[in-house]
Amino acid sequence: MHALVVVAHPEPSSLSQAIGARIAAGIAQSGHTAEIADLAAEGFDPRFTPADLAVHRRRGPAPADVVRERTRIDRADALVLVYPVYWWSIPALLKGWIDRVFSNGWAFDFSLGGRLEKKLRRLQVQLVAVAGADAHTYARHGYFGAMKLQIDHGIFDYCGARVIGSELLLESETRDPQVPLAAAGVIGQGLFSTTGKQGEQVPCPASAA
Repeated sequence: MHALVVVAHPEPSSLSQAIGARIAAGIAQSGHTAEIADLAAEGFDPRFTPADLAVHRRRGPAPADVVRERTRIDRADALVLVYPVYWWSIPALLKGWIDRVFSNGWAFDFSLGGRLEKKLRRLQVQLVAVAGADAHTYARHGYFGAMKLQIDHGIFDYCGARVIGSELLLESETRDPQVPLAAAGVIGQGLFSTTGKQGEQVPCPASAA
């Protein structure tokens, strides 16, 4: 089976990039294949333009860069998103990628007065958020639950994709990076496992997002 690992961090030396690479290595170690999509290095433009609005309204074709991203997802059995937490959510680069790529007519079909058709039911999604705060902060304010509601349900369930895991790797700026990197290897190795699902939350400390 094949996975697309999407990483949204501008620094090649970041912990997020290292986690994405470790997940891809774990997938390979389990006998499957993985492709890394480094959105920053590839220069993906996250801005939602009139051309994207025309796609949403079924009045124009998808831009070439959007078609390229859709093609990568179409050939994948699982989508893994690795990203630093910015303001208790996903960074603008990844949000723009989702805004533009997961559009009406491809990820879902919707028209006024019509019935919603979820078109990505075949796709499995693994979310890996790299966070600076600790578990107490996320629990006290309900941030993790809010993120799951917005991202897991609001985005992927709307398209029919099944979120098989939402991992939160905590304290990324203060702890030993080997701990979340080890967790990333486990995530990769177990991504296509038939014996169980990834957990809801792994409070692993790290050293830099």
